[in-house]
Amino acid sequence: MTLEADLTAYLEHLRSERQVSAHTLDGYRRDLEKVRDLAEQAGIAAWADLDGRRLRGFVARLHGQGQSSRSLARLLSAVRGLYRYLNREGRCRHDPASGLRPPKGERRLPRLLDADRTAQLLDGAVEDDFIARRDQALLELFYSSGLRLSELVGLNLEQLDLAAGLVEVRGKGSKTRVLPVGSKARAALEEWLPLRAQSRPADGALFVSQQGRRLSPRAVQLRVRQAGIRELGQHLHPHMLRHSFASHLLESSQDLRAVQELLGHADIATTQVYTHLDFQHLAKVYDSAHPRAKRRSGASE
Repeated sequence: MTLEADLTAYLEHLRSERQVSAHTLDGYRRDLEKVRDLAEQAGIAAWADLDGRRLRGFVARLHGQGQSSRSLARLLSAVRGLYRYLNREGRCRHDPASGLRPPKGERRLPRLLDADRTAQLLDGAVEDDFIARRDQALLELFYSSGLRLSELVGLNLEQLDLAAGLVEVRGKGSKTRVLPVGSKARAALEEWLPLRAQSRPADGALFVSQQGRRLSPRAVQLRVRQAGIRELGQHLHPHMLRHSFASHLLESSQDLRAVQELLGHADIATTQVYTHLDFQHLAKVYDSAHPRAKRRSGASE
């Protein structure tokens, strides 16, 4: 079989047998098509002919073209998945990605809002209409519970228990977790739900358009962006609210494991990035408040 035929068979295996999400499937397709294209350019006609040296060269080329270390790590993970499948099907007897790591890149700290800016975003006056009440509810829920964009748009009304102040979300890998919903988010949702019912939703979606259709990820991104420009004079995306939730919670509690559970991170190393953000905050407090720190500017006096 050709590179293309094997790739098509693997993607169909992921879709029909593994039942991965459409978003995950698209990511695998894009990454593996990059490798396929590079292999074809190198005259490689079958996946069995791709070895570790060649793949390392492909990764180096993509890095030179501006691919981040994180993107290349994801690509190598996709390649390993493909070769597990090919080995199981008897198409190959090796994995060229085995032991191969992406070039190290500088770890970028996530952007977030401080507590004052978050309050500025959420505490303004809200018009008593469908869109304003809906947008306020989704902003409050993003920040209250630290949701991913995919988790928020996938929410159904039945997953929300306002009386108990809880919401059940389905995260990566279809794993579920139950999260607290803060009092201000609960109040915003209580204002929104009667208006939602008036739209006669087509399904059980919690957040819908005026026509009753579930909001798409793109629509939510646009609404969050517009709120950021209107209230803060800056671009804002949903993940900034998730980052802000995590950083503010860690700053107050110092409980990394609890924050990991709330965020739904499989690996605590992913959560540890927020310890760096917290340290940055502490360093700023020190520089502004500590007597010895204050003397730096006047050290020559």
